[in-house]
Amino acid sequence: MNYYSPEDFYSVDKYDMHVHYNTHQHQLLEQAKKDNFRLFSINTNVVPDFEPVAKQQEYAAHALQSYPERFDYSTAFTLDNWHSEDWQQQTLDYLKESFNKGAVGVKVWKNIGMELRDKDGSFVMIDDPRFDPILDFIEKNDITLLGHLGEPRNCWLPLEEMAIKNDYDYFSKHPQYHMYLHPEYPSYQEQIDARDRMLDKHPNIRFVGLHLASLEWSVDEVAKRLDKYPNMSVDTAERISHLQYQATTDHQKVYDFFIKYQDRIIYGTDIILDDTQSQDEAVKKAHALWTYHWKFFTGDEMMEAPELKEPFRALHLPREVVDKLYYKNYRKWYPNTKTK
Repeated sequence: MNYYSPEDFYSVDKYDMHVHYNTHQHQLLEQAKKDNFRLFSINTNVVPDFEPVAKQQEYAAHALQSYPERFDYSTAFTLDNWHSEDWQQQTLDYLKESFNKGAVGVKVWKNIGMELRDKDGSFVMIDDPRFDPILDFIEKNDITLLGHLGEPRNCWLPLEEMAIKNDYDYFSKHPQYHMYLHPEYPSYQEQIDARDRMLDKHPNIRFVGLHLASLEWSVDEVAKRLDKYPNMSVDTAERISHLQYQATTDHQKVYDFFIKYQDRIIYGTDIILDDTQSQDEAVKKAHALWTYHWKFFTGDEMMEAPELKEPFRALHLPREVVDKLYYKNYRKWYPNTKTK
């Protein structure tokens, strides 16, 4: 087999298919050019952490115009008028506008299933029939659907039982999403089941399960969904530490997962960039993260991660698998990509 070395990092074409690029400043895109990365920015209906989705689209359209060879993006829709009779049509109109502006994907987020409620107070899940016209429209237009539905299974555990430090950090800072504190909310399994029922209803939609499809705790569980849904793939964003955690006890299983499903896994980080940050510091962190992940996927040495207590061995994936992970699978699962 042929393998890459750490020195090949700069010469290999790569995508980071999961960033949030909410700025008119372009230092990160300049760094991406140096590191031979193209970026895929994902608009997300996150209130109040992100600006409104229309503003995010403005940022994305500007970056796409400025760096057409380095940038793609997916749109998202708001749920602000969910109870209005006009919500579906307003959403369809917004998606049409987004596609005209260059969006090649549509993201649905965890507020469906974890925040949105009907007038009777019940939670609205992604398999709700009111979403069907939206999903049918996405499929008809050959657009990729991205789903961050549910959360890591750690979300339903006490903080002290979370094995991954970044889960501990996130949920300690976002108690509204720490479901262990909210037993009245839908369970982890209910979130996963609703997503699966949505895919059962729309078997032909091209779907990317973000964050390892919220099944990050078990590559076996991810594999079950990939076997069941041939039009589904997953990205690695902010869940690589979970793969590393599994590699501490069963390196071979994680390696075999990447080999078997080499056409279904796409590299992403979940880097967030906005005008509240120091651009220089954000760029420095992004470059360090990209090179660290390259070392994990291509190297063969023992490694450590700040999120984990135990060391693990790098995966040392064959060159053809790395090419799919970093480049070819993005082109396959986002066939309308605008980047050259």
